[in-house]
Amino acid sequence: MAKWGEGDPRWIVEERPDATNVNNWHWTEKNACQWSKEKLNSLLIGLVIENDVVNCEIHKIDTCEGEAVANNRKGKLIFFYEWDLTLSWKGFLSGADKQIEGTINIPNLSEENSISEVEINISLKESSNEGNIVKDFLYNQGKSKIREQLEIYVKDLKEEFAKGMILPKKDGNDNSSNTKLPNDSLKKIHNSENGAKNDRSKAKIDTTTVVMDVIFQCSGDDIYNVLTTPELVSAFTNQAVKFQTVKGAKFQLFDGNIVGEFLELCPGKKIVQNWKTKQWPDWLYSTVTVTINQQEDHTKVNVTLVGVPKSDEEITRQNWERYYFTPIKRTFGYGMLL
Repeated sequence: MAKWGEGDPRWIVEERPDATNVNNWHWTEKNACQWSKEKLNSLLIGLVIENDVVNCEIHKIDTCEGEAVANNRKGKLIFFYEWDLTLSWKGFLSGADKQIEGTINIPNLSEENSISEVEINISLKESSNEGNIVKDFLYNQGKSKIREQLEIYVKDLKEEFAKGMILPKKDGNDNSSNTKLPNDSLKKIHNSENGAKNDRSKAKIDTTTVVMDVIFQCSGDDIYNVLTTPELVSAFTNQAVKFQTVKGAKFQLFDGNIVGEFLELCPGKKIVQNWKTKQWPDWLYSTVTVTINQQEDHTKVNVTLVGVPKSDEEITRQNWERYYFTPIKRTFGYGMLL
């Protein structure tokens, strides 16, 4: 304990103009909850996610539970935020009158997770073929837009609540205007700016939807197995293939010229996958939905590719016929009458 009249200089307040928190020794805290709710509202409500075929808009935040605070301890800024969000969205397909609705749940927006690790779960209010197309579009192209907005929130939170947290020291130097964010925060801000630049470059590519219908003389289970069994895929492509028939598993076909990931597998009924050619930009994937409808004496297959570059629309259609449909019919006899 210091002697009487010889107090610890860290606690001497009379030499400071404001007589508070000398040398930033005390723990100070700012509540950022209300600011965060207003910021998230401004960033997310009204956010439009669209392409030539699908138009979606987030129109409401149903729940926003959690907290956010900024702390200063010994001149070190510490930010804590943890949010569980539920958003409502509505959308429609181009040329269709039916409105499709659903929700987006973001359960783990926190400083413990990088933005890329934040979960974004998308669901439909009512299931339908049109709804599944919109849902798949949001899953594959909407998540990046939402993450971009969340990254802006984190960046602005740290910039806004860094102001005034580091107070002038007793020597009169005022560091509040020169407050530096931690290196990891600066990296995230930098990444956010780069992400915005990347998104601007992505926007330059116009995309469209390719829809194809084809008849196979086989059962629905037969055509499903042909498209999801490695040995059968290898048979009609005449090449080794790499994939597992598991949701979330990646695949590689045609010597790496086609790559993707299985998003949904419903045996005998439907296959949904991310799909791209090697020639497309790394970030650009089409959402392919294969809907299998078995009839009395044949099976009708609808293939819808959402997010195909307009410049590749015709070649994509031709290549699916050339490298998928025709070889399947020829290899397994599914083009012949039963």
